[in-house]
Amino acid sequence: MFARAPEHRNIVVLGSTGSIGTQTLDVVRQNPERLSIVGLAVNSSVQQLCDQAVEFGVEHLAVAQAQPMQKREILTQALASRAKEQGKALNPYIACGPDAVLELCRMPEVDLVVNALVGAAGLRASYEALRAGKVLALANKESLVVGGDLLIPMSTHETLLPIDSEHGAIYQCLLGENPAEVRRLWVTASGGPFRGKTRADLANVTVEQALNHPTWKMGSKITIDSSTLMNKGLEVIEAHHLFAMPYEKIEVVVQPQSAIHSMVEFSDGSVKAHLGTTDMRIPIQFALSYPERWQAPVEPLDFRTLGSLEFAAPDTDTFRCLALARAAGSRGGTLPAAMNAANEVAVAAFLAGQCSFLSIADAVEAAMDACDVQPVESLEQLEEVDVRAREAAAAYLRNQSRLA
Repeated sequence: MFARAPEHRNIVVLGSTGSIGTQTLDVVRQNPERLSIVGLAVNSSVQQLCDQAVEFGVEHLAVAQAQPMQKREILTQALASRAKEQGKALNPYIACGPDAVLELCRMPEVDLVVNALVGAAGLRASYEALRAGKVLALANKESLVVGGDLLIPMSTHETLLPIDSEHGAIYQCLLGENPAEVRRLWVTASGGPFRGKTRADLANVTVEQALNHPTWKMGSKITIDSSTLMNKGLEVIEAHHLFAMPYEKIEVVVQPQSAIHSMVEFSDGSVKAHLGTTDMRIPIQFALSYPERWQAPVEPLDFRTLGSLEFAAPDTDTFRCLALARAAGSRGGTLPAAMNAANEVAVAAFLAGQCSFLSIADAVEAAMDACDVQPVESLEQLEEVDVRAREAAAAYLRNQSRLA
């Protein structure tokens, strides 16, 4: 017998205006009898935050970027007035700064925290949610990539639920199975917009081309990571931590249709594959409903119209970020933190038109080479590594710009 989910869950959504955040709100919108939002956090999208607060009746709001006190007071008054006009009694409070985001994770009425923050900034929120005894529905890859050695000992199978389609798929394939009987985890990749291209083809790609993902609609940072295959590298490290699986048992396979979200191969040769529509609301809803399954939030997959399924090995010579991430994970310690920080800097530079597409991997490698790898000891240590790696990556890109 499976345990039943609570009849009603109070949730906090961190990163509520991003791709995962807005899709999470849609799942809540479809299940109001089961889910309530009691806290919302954004980085800087204050107006959109206020729109969400009015719709869902949320009083506890956080903005990571500092806002002038006068602006906060004006927004708060305007928010209360808008709610009143719609017949809703709302007494909102907008707090600002990184600590305000963390406070949402600690509220006693919260059952589950959806961490959809972007980048390494999400690690401390994941840490605080688990420390406060909340269920963590995790979409922030960097939490485990950077701090998996700290977070996994704090969590259990029931308190850390992955929202990634790939890890959600593996999680479901492993339900009821003996992990000791797993031969391999197969993490699937679409191949991104540049599948089949050579390094020469990629020398002059534009930001617009890199953001044109063939199957998924995501935020800009994760979409660029998908185009470099860094996203798959991060997911390999995540899978290592989430499922206590050695790296030699984790493989990446390109599956362009994105219909198979991942697979688990067992010692007897059997393979379980998780298939579904390419819509993130499915893994989001599973994380919110676990251990139950609710009515599908999207149209189900029609196998009669799916067509063929293709498989291929990833090209790690052309897409070097995948190999670099796997090397960082295998070495372990603080090296994944350095790798991740350098990638964030390089991706931001590429999006801003300040470096080439191929320079992303070069900057990551330079920062990894400069890293003094140590065992992971604390959040403060990882934050220091993050700062140094960002400086190393930025210095590399500046030097390349001068040489160009």
